[in-house]
Amino acid sequence: MASQSQKPQSVHEFTVKDAKGNDVDLSLYKGKVLLIVNVASQCGLTNSNYTDLSKLYDKYKDQGLEILAFPCNQFGGQEPGNNEQIMEFACTRFKAEFPIFDKVDVNGEKAAPIYKFLKSSKGGFFGDGIKWNFSKFLVDKDGNVVDRYAPTTSPLSIEKDIKKLL
Repeated sequence: MASQSQKPQSVHEFTVKDAKGNDVDLSLYKGKVLLIVNVASQCGLTNSNYTDLSKLYDKYKDQGLEILAFPCNQFGGQEPGNNEQIMEFACTRFKAEFPIFDKVDVNGEKAAPIYKFLKSSKGGFFGDGIKWNFSKFLVDKDGNVVDRYAPTTSPLSIEKDIKKLL
């Protein structure tokens, strides 16, 4: 791990927990294009986002796209379930095949380190805070955050940006 004084340079320097509580070293994803999304099961955006994310994943996973979903309950309490319930929901209702990780905070003191990094890489227009469920970060094969999209941006509308990086 990078020491406190050294700012992480890449998403690949982080370790996160999967939905079963196991550590996942994100360097596993070197050479992949990543779409990192904070997800929720009870949001008005849930159906369209999960549906589109699954479509994108099916289309591009063999070309090197990986979607990393991080459940978060910080927006209107729309992800109240435990990891098991969240997985069940995503996999049963939406046949989500991409990895769904441990529930995290994306804002505030307790924000997951990966989210602190994502936000510091792409603040600006959106400010630092994540505004709602389904904010999306696009990461290139070297682990650099190249773009950030609003919750209302359809995953399918960023297909061209993904293709450029693959």
